[in-house]
Amino acid sequence: MTDRFIEVSLAKRGVTCTAKLLDDRAPLTCAAVWEALPLGGDVYHAKYARNEIYALFSPFTDKEPPLENPTVTPIPGDLCYFSFNGTQLGSQAYGYSSTDAGVEAGAVMVDLALFYERNNLLLNGDLGWIPGIVWGQVVDGLDRMADACQDLWRAGALGETLSFRRA
Repeated sequence: MTDRFIEVSLAKRGVTCTAKLLDDRAPLTCAAVWEALPLGGDVYHAKYARNEIYALFSPFTDKEPPLENPTVTPIPGDLCYFSFNGTQLGSQAYGYSSTDAGVEAGAVMVDLALFYERNNLLLNGDLGWIPGIVWGQVVDGLDRMADACQDLWRAGALGETLSFRRA
């Protein structure tokens, strides 16, 4: 199979990086994401995992991918896939409002995340270990994206969009 690449963008900040899909390590997850592209939504900066930005989406595949190529310690440039139900993220501690799409009891949502710096640990105080599926790795532009992510952390995410599209 030929290598496949996507672009990950923060629209308001005008920053894009390129990631390679890890088809050899997470083929089912890569296939599901690739078929759903383009995807974009409000960006959030992680509270617990540290150096992570992500967007939440309604499920885009009939069958959730299995936990292939899992990690609880993502490294800079990792793209991770998580699946949550609204009950798991419904606590006010997570900062979602009742108007945020999918954050309600019984609703399933997909979290597509980009990790931009070191020292991440996917340990949640309420839920315990939260392994993610590593399905992509940034191969170009991580330095610019990391700077934009740090700005997002300090200046705020309001009005910013995280997008994924085929390169």
